[in-house]
Amino acid sequence: MVVNELKSERMKLSIVTINYNNAEGLERTLNSVLVQTYEGIEHIIVDGGSTDGSVDVIKRYVQKAKSRESRAKSVIWVSERDNGIYNAMNKGIEIALGRRVVNALNRSELVEDKNIGIQRATGEYIQILNSGDVLAAPDVTERMVSALNDEMSRLRLNEPHTLNDGVSILYGNMMKDYGGGKLGRDMSGNGLYEPSSFIYFYFGTLNHDSAYIRRDLFDKYGLYNEEMKICSDWEWYVRAIAIGGEKAVYTNIDVTIFDMNGVSESGGKNAELIKIERREYLEKILPASVLNDYDAYAFQIDQYMRLKKHHMWGIVHLMERVVRKMEKWHILK
Repeated sequence: MVVNELKSERMKLSIVTINYNNAEGLERTLNSVLVQTYEGIEHIIVDGGSTDGSVDVIKRYVQKAKSRESRAKSVIWVSERDNGIYNAMNKGIEIALGRRVVNALNRSELVEDKNIGIQRATGEYIQILNSGDVLAAPDVTERMVSALNDEMSRLRLNEPHTLNDGVSILYGNMMKDYGGGKLGRDMSGNGLYEPSSFIYFYFGTLNHDSAYIRRDLFDKYGLYNEEMKICSDWEWYVRAIAIGGEKAVYTNIDVTIFDMNGVSESGGKNAELIKIERREYLEKILPASVLNDYDAYAFQIDQYMRLKKHHMWGIVHLMERVVRKMEKWHILK
């Protein structure tokens, strides 16, 4: 895909929402998309065959979206059994890519001819916004697309050779909803530095719901690993960014409000599963000696990156030079 210019009135964003028996949360999510001021949203809803009234919520949403045609929101939805969270996400992404089509019964099937799929694809970027999570404000999509335009303008001036690909991933802040009106801001690395190295993903990840991912990256790096139960979005980022070299750009925009009662809430009951899955993956892709070095020195490297970001590394460097001299003069052994 060639993205030479992103025009806010023309760019199409595909928002993928997955749901299973969460009608109340789904309605909040859909309403947050419905009120967006941005024109050009393709909303893809993948329901896992819910029995709690979720399908009725979707149908009402479709009717509301049709009544707001001036805002150019299109809705595509399916309700069928899936094989878990990442299988459902992949279905939504395949629809956005044009690889999967939806019939009149709101069931989906894969498209055999890849060229047909390319012709059907519409969204230039894909955002995953799952049931229960909401867009933080009615103008957040408009602001994110504007940030994409700004980043493209910067590329034109400073890195014209990258224009054939455009911005790989743009991400903002995720607000965490702990309930009772308590919110916290997650800046995916605190906005201190961009996730451009393996060390970033050794410690954490990017929040998928606050990220705009360029559509063709899913062709280049594949879909989410459905064998993983909870960390497949992290593993995909490792493939695309840490190994593939794609650049993720941070913008200080509060993009989404994340329901901390969800399955992938990393600070609660699933923390141990997240730790196990990540470790198993790292042991598969890294030689033991390299992983041992990460275990031994990752924290110090992270400290260095933070100090360097704030131009404070000179103090530590001076201390290191003093220690080196003292070793040379055998003052320290």
